[in-house]
Amino acid sequence: MGSSSKRPMLLPALFSMKCPSCRKTVVFVNKSIFPLDKCLALKEDCEICGQKFKSESNNGAGINYALSIMLIFLNLLWYWPIFGLSYKDNSIFYFLGASVSVVVLLQPYLMRLSRMFYLYLFVAFGTSTRITID
Repeated sequence: MGSSSKRPMLLPALFSMKCPSCRKTVVFVNKSIFPLDKCLALKEDCEICGQKFKSESNNGAGINYALSIMLIFLNLLWYWPIFGLSYKDNSIFYFLGASVSVVVLLQPYLMRLSRMFYLYLFVAFGTSTRITID
C-alpha cells in the first residue's frame, strides 16, 4: 500500500486542526490563534472533500467547559505535591489563581480544540465526497 492511500491518524489530525472527513486540510481560516478576533473563523468547506464546517450549531461550548475543568484538575496534579494545599495558609487561593491564569491564557486554543472535538464527534472519516460540476 502506498503512503497516499493510508488512513491519516486520528489524534495528530485532531490536534493539528485538520478536516474530520479527509484529515488533510486545515479547518480554520488562520492556522494561528492570532489575531484573537478571528481565531474561531472556520472555512466554509474543505477544499479536498467538500465537507461543510459551518453546519454545527453548538460550537462545542460544553466541550470547552469540560476541557477547562480538566485543565484545572491537571494543574492540581503538579501544584499539590510541590506547594501543598491548605485553607490555613491561603495556598488554595494561590492554586485557584494559578489555575484560572492558565485556563484564561489557553482559552483561545481550548475554544478551537473544543470546536474540533465537536466536529470530530459528528463527522466520520471518509463520509464526504467532493461534488464536481463539469
